[in-house]
Amino acid sequence: MTGCSNRPGGGRRRRLVRQAHGTVSTPQAERPAVIASAAGRWQAGLVELQIAVNPDPDSRLPYLLRLPLAGGMVFRTSGTWPRTTALYCYPVPASEWPEDPDIVERVRLRSCVRRGAAIDVVADRGRENRSQLVFTTARGRDAVFWQSPRTRKQARPGVRTPSARAAGIAGLQIVADSREQYPYRFAAQQAAVVRRALPCGDYGVVAGGRLVASVERKSLADLVASLTSGRLRYALAGLAALPRAAVVVEDRYSAVFKLDRIRPALVADGLAEVQVRWPEVPIVFCETRQLAEEWTYRFLAAARAWADTETDLPGHVIPVAGPGGLGGAPAAPGPAAAEVRAWARGQGIPVPGRGRLRPEIWDAWRTAHPAGDGERDTDAMPSSQPC
Repeated sequence: MTGCSNRPGGGRRRRLVRQAHGTVSTPQAERPAVIASAAGRWQAGLVELQIAVNPDPDSRLPYLLRLPLAGGMVFRTSGTWPRTTALYCYPVPASEWPEDPDIVERVRLRSCVRRGAAIDVVADRGRENRSQLVFTTARGRDAVFWQSPRTRKQARPGVRTPSARAAGIAGLQIVADSREQYPYRFAAQQAAVVRRALPCGDYGVVAGGRLVASVERKSLADLVASLTSGRLRYALAGLAALPRAAVVVEDRYSAVFKLDRIRPALVADGLAEVQVRWPEVPIVFCETRQLAEEWTYRFLAAARAWADTETDLPGHVIPVAGPGGLGGAPAAPGPAAAEVRAWARGQGIPVPGRGRLRPEIWDAWRTAHPAGDGERDTDAMPSSQPC
């Protein structure tokens, strides 16, 4: 008689027959994860990726990442998974993993294999299950970046930024805040960078001895943190006091709605509220750090060209002393004592290795650097404070 497969229990009977012959497959949930040791030998066992709180209070990387390779590879990192951007990782000895770790997240792995200069990590879950740790060099130093397919696609948007000078200005001088840890270098743009302590923002331009425009740089994580803590409101209030200012975000606006540790609607409503309150300071999303750097360069160049027009044609565009004009622009930030000390030594002027500089040294520096673009009289304005 044919059609026995339709009988009740037929499927179970066939499975028992295959199991007797050793041909039945193990369900995915019961499969052991496969890992490759540093020596290339394959091992089997239930393994997991572990994220713990970094117990070092002085470290700027708040988490520890532990991978089941070579007895446990440990990295300091800035996040728990590369969801919106690639994460910088710093390798440390396995002994740095604490005996009683404060575990933040455990991720069961299906595979963790090192292939050349990369470690492929496959998590045993439906979403956010593939990532890769890449060993590379950045600015001449060894570095490790933890990335996912989505962050890798965002890092290569497939565009080339133009090399033409912005606003027709050759050799634009951009002032980068001295407190900025990893500032834009504007190496691909026709601009020179000088470090100063800016009163507001991270990058600015000076015209006529005054700071006329500034840009605040934000990653998406920094934007969300400053918005929820209230710091963004104070920063926008300071930027709004300048003639021209903006906030540039190194990510897409769509990434706001992919946040998983905070309600996206809360962030979207907060951004809309601050934009209505300070409409003179636009918040611009530029997808990647490279595009954000390019946008910052062209915004500051346009602001510099506008400031030159205001100086040449006072009152013809907008009132110079009115809202948004040059009259309310603060004085340009001045040099640090270390810069003046280095200049004096280069000129053969004896200066002490530390402490306050003598007034005649400051006078000599001012004589050699008349007040103008990027400079100011240091007696005219006290030390700048961040917004």
